[in-house]
Amino acid sequence: MKTGICPKCNSHEVFSGAGIVLKKGPFGSNSIPIGLTSIAALDNFVCSECGYVERYVSDESKLAEISRKWGKVEQESVEKKEE
Repeated sequence: MKTGICPKCNSHEVFSGAGIVLKKGPFGSNSIPIGLTSIAALDNFVCSECGYVERYVSDESKLAEISRKWGKVEQESVEKKEE
């Protein structure tokens, strides 16, 4: 989506809320909690053709914080999926 092309329908009608200033509203409506006192604002990308949405953490420094505080999702092995 960051390239301006929707990965779902290949439309070029992709719009970004990355420039919106008040991403961390009082209710965190456009953010995710990292810890008790830390949140990460999100940039939203929307395809106006099919409605597909992607969200990205807007402050890259928050990615390291997430890596330290959140649990990592382990990749499932192919063997588990076949069972």
